[in-house]
Order: sequence, then C-alpha cells, then structure tokens
Amino acid sequence: MPVPAGRYRVGADRDRLVLNTGRDGLAASAGHDLTIEATRWSGELTVGDDGIPSALDVRIDMGALVVRSGSGGVMPLTDRDKRDIGVQARKTLSSDRYPEATFGNAKFEPGSDGGGTITGTFTLAGRSQPFRLQVTETSQGKYHATGSLLQSEFGLKPYSGFFGALKVRDRVDVEVDVELSQPDGGS
Repeated sequence: MPVPAGRYRVGADRDRLVLNTGRDGLAASAGHDLTIEATRWSGELTVGDDGIPSALDVRIDMGALVVRSGSGGVMPLTDRDKRDIGVQARKTLSSDRYPEATFGNAKFEPGSDGGGTITGTFTLAGRSQPFRLQVTETSQGKYHATGSLLQSEFGLKPYSGFFGALKVRDRVDVEVDVELSQPDGGS
C-alpha cells in the first residue's frame, strides 16, 4: 500500500462506504438483497515516510444510512420501501442510543500488488470487535476495501418478518472506495 506520506481525509464527500445485506429464511425469495450507503462518514488516514499507513480512524453516522437499491424479491423495491427499510435499519442498529460506529486501532500489512490488509477495532451498537479489510489498488491512488461482519457479534438481532420466514442474513458485507492521490495535511 505505498502512498505518499501525509494525512488523508476520507469520507462521504468524495469516497464511498456501502453495506450489502442478503436474505435468508423460507420466504427469502420474497425479500431483497440490499445495497445501503453511509451518506455521512469521515476519517483520517496517516501515512509514514515509508509509504505505509500508520493510523486510520473512521466515524460513521448510523442515522445516515440510505437504501440505494435492492435486487431479487417478488416485487420491485419502491422509494417508500427504501424509506421504510431505512427506518427499520435504524431501529435494528439502535441508532438513537448509539448514533455512531467507529473504526480504529488499525494495523496495516502491505501486499505485493499495491494493496494489503487493514485490521482494527470496529465499534457498533456499543460493542467492539476485531474487523479486517482486504485492500486492492484499483488504479493509481484509488483503493477498494472489502470486509464482512456478523450483526450478532455486536449484539444485534438481524431483521426478520413474516413470523421469521423472511430474514436478513447475519453477515453484512462492507465495501469502501477511497482516493488517496494527494495528502491533505502534509507529512
């Protein structure tokens, strides 16, 4: 992950953080696999003179998750459905009590292809768990990171409907796209 030394701001104003959910249960074919975007998040990445990141701290506003799309299902996902799902997601995540999720205590392991691995601590709904992101360099200064978490590890019960016949899968896949071509705060 060699990147020019300095501090880099990341966030929703120019980068993208997406959550992908799946469906489970006997009535899974009636539900939708969702793409949910975090529309308010920010962070800071610090890169040392050796070109390897030394710190990453990210904050995500859990009240600003927006359903962007849904695939599958018996019926197409409407704008009203998206809003209703957003309301339910905020309830499931207890965003009134825990308005922010955080990632920190990061450690970086460079890969041979310009990417690497980031491990750290993710805190959601008042619980902290180890979290790992696999990073690939998609083009000069642009990076794509992926990871997965289990809602149950954070004390969350995934949404279920129709008396448990339709459920949101416990695993949530996380995707992040950032541009790190120019440091914001110098070395």
